Amino acid sequence: MNVKIVAPLAQLGPGPQAMGLTVNGEERALRVEPRVSLLDALREHLGLTGAKKGCDQGTCGACTVWVGGRRVLSCLTLAVTCEGRDVTTIEGLSAGEELHPLQEAFIDQDAFQCGYCTPGQLMSAAALLAEGHTSDGEIREWMSGNICRCAAYPHIRAAIRAVRDAPGGD
Repeated sequence: MNVKIVAPLAQLGPGPQAMGLTVNGEERALRVEPRVSLLDALREHLGLTGAKKGCDQGTCGACTVWVGGRRVLSCLTLAVTCEGRDVTTIEGLSAGEELHPLQEAFIDQDAFQCGYCTPGQLMSAAALLAEGHTSDGEIREWMSGNICRCAAYPHIRAAIRAVRDAPGGD
C-alpha cells in the first residue's frame, strides 16, 4: 500500500492539526487530532455520514470507502495518512442525480433490508467489479468482509451479478 505521510506521526504536535483531504473530487480543509480515524473525519468533521460506524474494529465493512482507488476500512485508517490522496465515499459513487448501476441493481434486486451496511456493500461491490473479480466464487469471497446482519447476501450477490452481466457492465 502506498501511503503518503506528510509528517511522521511522532512529529505531529498535540491537539488538532490542519490538513486537507480530496473527498469525492472536492478539496476539503479540516483540523483534526492525529489520532482521528478517516471515518470520524468524514462523519464528524465533514458531514459525510454515508459510511457507517458499525463495529469500529474493522470487522463489519460498513465503513468501506476508497482511498487512492483502493478499498479501505475507514474506521482503521488515520485521516492524516490520507492527506494528498483521493478519498471516495458512497456520496461520490453516483454521478449527481444519476445513480451508479450498482445502486440501481441494489434497488431492483432488493439487496438491502435495514440499509445500514448498504454503503459499505456498494463501495466494495463497485471496487471488486472494477478490479475484475467477477466469477460467482470471487464475488462471494471478495464481499466476505462486508457483513449484513439482515442476511441479504443472496440479493446482494444477485445485484452484483446483474451489473456484471449487463451489456457494458462494470
